[in-house]
Amino acid sequence: MDFGLQGRVALVTGGARGIGLAEGQALAAEGCVLALVDLDGEAAEAAAAGLRAAGARVEPFAGDAADEATARRVVDEVVRRCGRLDILVNNAGIGVKPAWPVADMPYEAWQRMLGVHMDSTFLWSRAAIPAMAAHGFGRIVNTSSMNFTGGGRPGVAHYSAAKAGIAGFTRTLAKEVGAMGITANAVAPGYVATDLIAGFTPQMHALLARQNPVGRTCRPDEVAAAVAFLCSRQAAFINGALLCIDGGRRDFAWEA
Repeated sequence: MDFGLQGRVALVTGGARGIGLAEGQALAAEGCVLALVDLDGEAAEAAAAGLRAAGARVEPFAGDAADEATARRVVDEVVRRCGRLDILVNNAGIGVKPAWPVADMPYEAWQRMLGVHMDSTFLWSRAAIPAMAAHGFGRIVNTSSMNFTGGGRPGVAHYSAAKAGIAGFTRTLAKEVGAMGITANAVAPGYVATDLIAGFTPQMHALLARQNPVGRTCRPDEVAAAVAFLCSRQAAFINGALLCIDGGRRDFAWEA
């Protein structure tokens, strides 16, 4: 299927590895010009080199996704270099280790978690909207989580709050930008086979697979495929949606 993305310019935050890199690969395969943003500038350069070797045009950027000045600077630079911005994938995130119950959680940990997830989603969306509206086309895809859709898990209230906030933000944003030719949607992945769960024990990986109706953990390319579809011309009437990509699990039971 032709998603109609040839020549579109796509920006992915947290794009150097894991789900973000897979999203960049999927969009590049559809003919997009890419901008990859990551806190780790060397990783962003390495990811860009790999994508260029496969024939993609890629512009890597280093910066903290939770920083307002970075969001404005990178969006402006992407428009300057590429002439436009059509797609924004807000993927930047951090892990939840160590876990803290609310009574023990340092305020700094709460602030950083909401900053990287929730604040960055707001900052990059706000920066991107004028560039998209100028051409009457835009796709914003935000990253929520099964941690929110499944009701949360003890010890990660900051993460659950951020992902719930992203879902609510997306639904409101969709109503504000729809008339501009822009759609805003969110994906809610479950456990995905990335570095964030690479440290789990074999027993934990087996438990997660056993608890999932599909019988395994999600792959990054499966999240990326859904994101690419939400960016497509075929998804033009999907706006304000929250798409769960969790194999049907929807919960956080840990019993063996």
